[in-house]
Amino acid sequence: MDWTGTILIVLLFILAIMFLLQKGSFWNNSCPNLPPGPRTIPILGNLHMMDLKRPYRTMIKLSKKYGPVFRLRLGFQEMVVLTGYETVKEALVNQADAFAERASVPLFEDFAEGFGLIFSHGENWKTMRRFTLSTLRDYGMGKKTIEDKIIEECNVLTKTIQTYAGNPFEIQTVVTPAVSNIIVSILLGKRYDYENATFLRLLKIIGENLRLSGSPNISVI
Repeated sequence: MDWTGTILIVLLFILAIMFLLQKGSFWNNSCPNLPPGPRTIPILGNLHMMDLKRPYRTMIKLSKKYGPVFRLRLGFQEMVVLTGYETVKEALVNQADAFAERASVPLFEDFAEGFGLIFSHGENWKTMRRFTLSTLRDYGMGKKTIEDKIIEECNVLTKTIQTYAGNPFEIQTVVTPAVSNIIVSILLGKRYDYENATFLRLLKIIGENLRLSGSPNISVI
């Protein structure tokens, strides 16, 4: 069977794709409106150089080469990365209004349709944020009542740490439930034991969702 015609068509198709990518933004690494950053490749962007399990390691390494503000492309998603305390403070504190917007992630758009406190953005997010802060103040945020709950939880946390009698242990297993218990006590009026199976299951699910939502795999979908 003569495969010459099929091979020729495939080669022409590949060449056409490469030509379109070269003319498009995939090969444009010198946009004047963006800070410097590593060179990208078609489709993947900079995913090929990322440590997908610990992306912060790659970003720290890139910041040493390109400075505290640099450009990064993960798949089709272009982003600007800020590193270092002073840089982040300048953006989130001194320039808070300019950085008040939240990113629109397609996966979350399909999931929440632009609503809710966590996944919303734009005016909807600002409205939800104002409502949430107002409601939390009604529940005691910033008042003496929440201070008492924090002190109570700190006492439980201290006693729990003392039970290990100086032996090594994973601090996250008690600190995460302690912080979560303060939130739960505000919303539900009670706390949970650190070994409560239902409580630990919920914390595990929340932690896994946060880990996945912050991964490059989700950001580029």
